[in-house]
Amino acid sequence: MLPTSCLCTQLRRASRGVTRRYDDALAAVGLGAAQFSLLRHVQRLGQPSISALAEAMGLDRSTLGRNLRVLEEQALLQLSEARDLRAREVSLTDAGERRIAQALPLWEQVQQELNLQLGEGRRAELMQLLEALA
Repeated sequence: MLPTSCLCTQLRRASRGVTRRYDDALAAVGLGAAQFSLLRHVQRLGQPSISALAEAMGLDRSTLGRNLRVLEEQALLQLSEARDLRAREVSLTDAGERRIAQALPLWEQVQQELNLQLGEGRRAELMQLLEALA
């Protein structure tokens, strides 16, 4: 790899490397890291509107919409009209809940490996730095 002092380049390299580890682990259940993250956000938020979900994930609505369609086609998510007819709500299907249950131990294994690789102090420092940049 070409050395660089560019913060953007280094962050993108690190992001791709970490994402690849999660993607490799989650492939066993047919998910990628981004899909798993989306499913978990929906699970944690309950039945969010698309706007609330986009805000929680830090995504624009068009990017989120493309990702939602893929998971909806796999019958892992369902989109429905909200009480406010101008909004749509996202909910997990039973298949989505099952897929999360299958994927969670795989995600936790990678999480544990990365935590061990960094050590507690460096992990905490990294989390603070990333939060400051976000």
